[in-house]
Amino acid sequence: MSKDIQLSDSDGDVLVKTARKAVTEFLSNGNRMKLEPDLEKKFSFNSGVFVTLNSPEGLRGCIGFPMPDKKLSRAIVDGAIAAATEDPRFSPVTMKELDNIVFEVTVLTPPVEIDVSDPMEYLSKIKVGRDGLIIRHSFSSGLLLPQVPVEYGWNVEEFLQHTCEKAGLARDTWKNESVKIEKFEGIIFKEETPNGTIVREET
Repeated sequence: MSKDIQLSDSDGDVLVKTARKAVTEFLSNGNRMKLEPDLEKKFSFNSGVFVTLNSPEGLRGCIGFPMPDKKLSRAIVDGAIAAATEDPRFSPVTMKELDNIVFEVTVLTPPVEIDVSDPMEYLSKIKVGRDGLIIRHSFSSGLLLPQVPVEYGWNVEEFLQHTCEKAGLARDTWKNESVKIEKFEGIIFKEETPNGTIVREET
Protein backbone atom coordinates (compact mmCIF):
# COMPACT_ATOMS: atom_id res chain seq x y z
CA MET A 1 0.00 0.00 0.00
CA SER A 2 1.19 3.47 -0.85
CA LYS A 3 2.84 5.43 1.94
CA ASP A 4 0.71 8.41 0.84
CA ILE A 5 -2.36 7.23 2.71
CA GLN A 6 -2.48 5.73 6.19
CA LEU A 7 -5.90 4.80 7.54
CA SER A 8 -6.56 2.95 10.78
CA ASP A 9 -9.41 0.51 11.29
CA SER A 10 -11.19 3.18 13.34
CA ASP A 11 -10.80 5.62 10.43
CA GLY A 12 -12.43 3.04 8.17
CA ASP A 13 -15.24 2.59 10.67
CA VAL A 14 -15.92 6.33 10.60
CA LEU A 15 -15.80 6.52 6.79
CA VAL A 16 -18.30 3.69 6.26
CA LYS A 17 -20.65 5.05 8.93
CA THR A 18 -20.36 8.51 7.36
CA ALA A 19 -21.29 7.08 3.95
CA ARG A 20 -24.38 5.40 5.40
CA LYS A 21 -25.38 8.51 7.36
CA ALA A 22 -24.92 10.74 4.31
CA VAL A 23 -27.27 8.56 2.24
CA THR A 24 -29.81 8.26 5.06
CA GLU A 25 -29.94 12.04 5.60
CA PHE A 26 -30.12 12.79 1.89
CA LEU A 27 -32.94 10.32 1.27
CA SER A 28 -34.93 11.45 4.30
CA ASN A 29 -34.67 15.23 3.98
CA GLY A 30 -32.54 16.11 0.95
CA ASN A 31 -29.71 17.47 3.10
CA ARG A 32 -26.08 17.00 2.07
CA MET A 33 -24.43 16.50 5.46
CA LYS A 34 -21.14 18.04 6.56
CA LEU A 35 -18.74 16.18 8.79
CA GLU A 36 -18.14 17.37 12.34
CA PRO A 37 -15.16 19.76 12.55
CA ASP A 38 -12.76 17.19 14.05
CA LEU A 39 -13.54 14.66 11.31
CA GLU A 40 -13.47 17.37 8.65
CA LYS A 41 -9.93 18.12 9.79
CA LYS A 42 -8.91 14.45 10.05
CA PHE A 43 -10.00 13.72 6.48
CA SER A 44 -8.92 17.07 5.01
CA PHE A 45 -6.40 15.47 2.62
CA ASN A 46 -7.25 15.01 -1.07
CA SER A 47 -7.99 11.44 -2.09
CA GLY A 48 -9.89 9.40 -4.62
CA VAL A 49 -12.69 7.31 -3.12
CA PHE A 50 -15.45 4.98 -4.28
CA VAL A 51 -18.60 4.01 -2.41
CA THR A 52 -20.15 0.65 -3.29
CA LEU A 53 -23.64 -0.46 -2.23
CA ASN A 54 -24.52 -4.16 -2.30
CA SER A 55 -27.98 -5.62 -1.77
CA PRO A 56 -28.90 -9.32 -1.39
CA GLU A 57 -29.44 -9.35 -5.19
CA GLY A 58 -25.95 -8.00 -5.90
CA LEU A 59 -24.52 -4.60 -6.79
CA ARG A 60 -26.94 -1.75 -6.03
CA GLY A 61 -24.74 1.24 -6.88
CA CYS A 62 -21.09 2.23 -7.19
CA ILE A 63 -19.80 5.72 -7.88
CA GLY A 64 -16.72 7.62 -6.83
CA PHE A 65 -13.83 9.82 -7.77
CA PRO A 66 -10.68 8.14 -9.14
CA MET A 67 -8.48 11.21 -8.90
CA PRO A 68 -7.45 12.99 -5.68
CA ASP A 69 -9.22 16.19 -6.76
CA LYS A 70 -11.22 16.87 -3.60
CA LYS A 71 -10.85 16.46 0.14
CA LEU A 72 -11.84 13.03 1.45
CA SER A 73 -14.22 14.66 3.93
CA ARG A 74 -16.25 16.01 1.01
CA ALA A 75 -15.68 13.16 -1.44
CA ILE A 76 -17.02 10.49 0.94
CA VAL A 77 -20.35 12.33 1.27
CA ASP A 78 -20.66 13.16 -2.44
CA GLY A 79 -19.66 9.64 -3.48
CA ALA A 80 -22.12 7.95 -1.11
CA ILE A 81 -25.07 10.08 -2.23
CA ALA A 82 -24.15 9.59 -5.89
CA ALA A 83 -23.82 5.81 -5.49
CA ALA A 84 -27.31 5.70 -3.97
CA THR A 85 -29.07 8.11 -6.32
CA GLU A 86 -27.09 8.73 -9.51
CA ASP A 87 -25.70 5.39 -10.75
CA PRO A 88 -27.25 5.22 -14.25
CA ARG A 89 -27.40 1.42 -14.09
CA PHE A 90 -29.92 1.40 -11.26
CA SER A 91 -32.99 3.20 -9.98
CA PRO A 92 -32.31 5.41 -6.94
CA VAL A 93 -32.11 3.62 -3.59
CA THR A 94 -35.16 4.09 -1.34
CA MET A 95 -35.22 4.58 2.43
CA LYS A 96 -36.82 1.20 3.01
CA GLU A 97 -33.96 -0.55 1.21
CA LEU A 98 -31.22 0.82 3.46
CA ASP A 99 -31.55 -1.89 6.11
CA ASN A 100 -30.77 -4.50 3.43
CA ILE A 101 -27.77 -2.74 1.87
CA VAL A 102 -24.12 -3.29 2.76
CA PHE A 103 -21.94 -0.17 2.48
CA GLU A 104 -18.35 -0.44 1.26
CA VAL A 105 -15.77 2.37 0.99
CA THR A 106 -12.57 2.15 -1.07
CA VAL A 107 -10.02 4.92 -0.52
CA LEU A 108 -7.66 5.13 -3.51
CA THR A 109 -3.98 5.89 -3.85
CA PRO A 110 -3.18 8.33 -6.69
CA PRO A 111 -3.18 6.53 -10.09
CA VAL A 112 0.24 5.89 -11.62
CA GLU A 113 0.78 5.20 -15.32
CA ILE A 114 2.22 1.74 -16.01
CA ASP A 115 5.31 2.19 -18.15
CA VAL A 116 5.81 -0.56 -20.74
CA SER A 117 7.71 -0.89 -24.01
CA ASP A 118 5.53 -3.85 -25.08
CA PRO A 119 1.84 -4.17 -24.06
CA MET A 120 2.40 -7.80 -23.02
CA GLU A 121 4.47 -6.44 -20.10
CA TYR A 122 1.21 -5.35 -18.47
CA LEU A 123 0.59 -8.99 -17.59
CA SER A 124 3.56 -9.01 -15.21
CA LYS A 125 3.16 -5.44 -13.90
CA ILE A 126 -0.41 -5.78 -12.62
CA LYS A 127 -1.29 -7.80 -9.53
CA VAL A 128 -4.85 -9.05 -9.11
CA GLY A 129 -6.17 -8.20 -5.67
CA ARG A 130 -3.77 -5.31 -5.15
CA ASP A 131 -4.23 -3.10 -8.20
CA GLY A 132 -7.20 -1.30 -9.64
CA LEU A 133 -7.03 -0.20 -13.26
CA ILE A 134 -7.89 2.86 -15.34
CA ILE A 135 -7.73 2.54 -19.13
CA ARG A 136 -7.76 5.64 -21.32
CA HIS A 137 -7.94 5.62 -25.11
CA SER A 138 -8.94 8.55 -27.30
CA PHE A 139 -11.96 10.06 -25.51
CA SER A 140 -12.88 6.88 -23.63
CA SER A 141 -11.92 5.78 -20.14
CA GLY A 142 -12.91 2.97 -17.81
CA LEU A 143 -12.09 2.07 -14.21
CA LEU A 144 -12.38 -1.12 -12.19
CA LEU A 145 -11.59 -1.32 -8.48
CA PRO A 146 -9.04 -3.82 -7.09
CA GLN A 147 -11.72 -6.04 -5.54
CA VAL A 148 -13.59 -6.61 -8.82
CA PRO A 149 -11.29 -9.22 -10.45
CA VAL A 150 -11.09 -11.07 -7.13
CA GLU A 151 -14.90 -11.27 -6.91
CA TYR A 152 -15.13 -12.67 -10.43
CA GLY A 153 -12.01 -14.86 -10.36
CA TRP A 154 -10.34 -13.09 -13.30
CA ASN A 155 -6.67 -13.33 -14.19
CA VAL A 156 -4.70 -10.23 -15.25
CA GLU A 157 -5.60 -10.54 -18.93
CA GLU A 158 -9.30 -10.91 -18.16
CA PHE A 159 -9.05 -7.91 -15.82
CA LEU A 160 -7.58 -5.84 -18.66
CA GLN A 161 -10.27 -7.04 -21.07
CA HIS A 162 -13.10 -6.13 -18.71
CA THR A 163 -11.59 -2.72 -17.97
CA CYS A 164 -11.56 -2.09 -21.73
CA GLU A 165 -15.22 -3.10 -21.90
CA LYS A 166 -16.01 -0.73 -19.01
CA ALA A 167 -14.54 2.05 -21.17
CA GLY A 168 -16.73 1.00 -24.09
CA LEU A 169 -13.72 -0.35 -25.97
CA ALA A 170 -13.04 -3.69 -27.63
CA ARG A 171 -11.72 -6.29 -25.17
CA ASP A 172 -8.21 -6.38 -26.63
CA THR A 173 -7.72 -2.61 -26.89
CA TRP A 174 -5.18 -2.85 -24.04
CA LYS A 175 -2.74 -4.32 -26.59
CA ASN A 176 -2.84 -1.06 -28.57
CA GLU A 177 0.29 1.00 -27.95
CA SER A 178 -1.64 4.27 -27.93
CA VAL A 179 -3.58 3.17 -24.84
CA LYS A 180 -2.71 4.66 -21.45
CA ILE A 181 -3.15 2.30 -18.50
CA GLU A 182 -2.85 3.44 -14.91
CA LYS A 183 -2.97 1.42 -11.72
CA PHE A 184 -3.84 2.36 -8.17
CA GLU A 185 -4.36 0.60 -4.89
CA GLY A 186 -7.35 0.69 -2.61
CA ILE A 187 -7.89 0.57 1.13
CA ILE A 188 -11.25 -1.18 1.49
CA PHE A 189 -13.59 -1.04 4.46
CA LYS A 190 -17.05 -2.63 4.46
CA GLU A 191 -19.93 -3.67 6.65
CA GLU A 192 -20.09 -7.43 7.23
CA THR A 193 -23.90 -7.16 7.29
CA PRO A 194 -26.19 -4.14 6.76
CA ASN A 195 -25.48 -1.71 9.63
CA GLY A 196 -23.16 -4.36 11.07
CA THR A 197 -19.52 -4.63 12.08
CA ILE A 198 -17.12 -2.79 9.76
CA VAL A 199 -14.00 -4.67 8.67
CA ARG A 200 -10.92 -3.92 6.60
CA GLU A 201 -10.76 -6.10 3.49
CA GLU A 202 -7.31 -7.57 3.08
CA THR A 203 -6.06 -7.27 -0.51
